[in-house]
Amino acid sequence: MNSTELMCGPCLEPAEPLYTRVPIRDENGQYLSDFMMIIPGLRKRAINIRQEIISRIDHVLQLYRRTVVFADLNMKTNVLWVSVKPVPGICMELPAVIKFHVPEALLVSHRVPG
Repeated sequence: MNSTELMCGPCLEPAEPLYTRVPIRDENGQYLSDFMMIIPGLRKRAINIRQEIISRIDHVLQLYRRTVVFADLNMKTNVLWVSVKPVPGICMELPAVIKFHVPEALLVSHRVPG
């Protein structure tokens, strides 16, 4: 599995808080941009439906693997957090592509450094 694939599975221990894991800068020191999407009711779906949705999200993230630096899908809160390289328009384009593949996904916010 490469580092951009979305991992899903049972955790034995609670994960560190998101703010301690999210990268702030890329390998060249440039600030990253972030966006958050919520997928209402994801954790309550049947396991096969959840896996299908996760596979669709992973597919999109793979298409943008040169831009996506970090992705976290929190099943407890139904929140997808994505950090991307500073590419003009990416915080609108990538969520739109995710929404195309997962229509119930909603863009909550994005942060552009600066």
